[in-house]
Amino acid sequence: MAGLVVGCRKAENPPLVEAGFPPVPTQAQPRLHTMKIYLGPHELSTEIAMRPLELQTGMMFRESMAETEGMLFVMGRPHQASFYMKNTKVPLSCAYIDAEGVILEIYDMKPFDETSIVAKSNQIVYVLEVPQGWFERHQVKPGTVLRTERGALQETFFGRQ
Repeated sequence: MAGLVVGCRKAENPPLVEAGFPPVPTQAQPRLHTMKIYLGPHELSTEIAMRPLELQTGMMFRESMAETEGMLFVMGRPHQASFYMKNTKVPLSCAYIDAEGVILEIYDMKPFDETSIVAKSNQIVYVLEVPQGWFERHQVKPGTVLRTERGALQETFFGRQ
């Protein structure tokens, strides 16, 4: 995924449509498949972005996100994630998460800001976007482990390793 423009994410070099990447999104995507995500005692109904176009579009062009909702980007392999807010009007916070489901970093993002927020870690496999300030309001901090209604993130998305 290193060379993709993903959701609210920005790559060093924009992808080429000719190279088999999806075209740049011009409208909001339909609501994605959802799954319950647990962060300690807190529960979110979370849309799951896994396919290239879902990852690329993310929350672009959406009008709102409820306090009990989120979007989980499943990247597939550890890397140094970089997200931004191109065409994204909803104020969001994002958590960069490792393969074990541990939140490593949390950032607030500003609507329409195309400045990349580059993870300090190169071990990011998941990114969770929520309404801006959600992590602070719910006292969720780095070190918190995410689980799904099916169990650990690794088992849920990649099976037992």
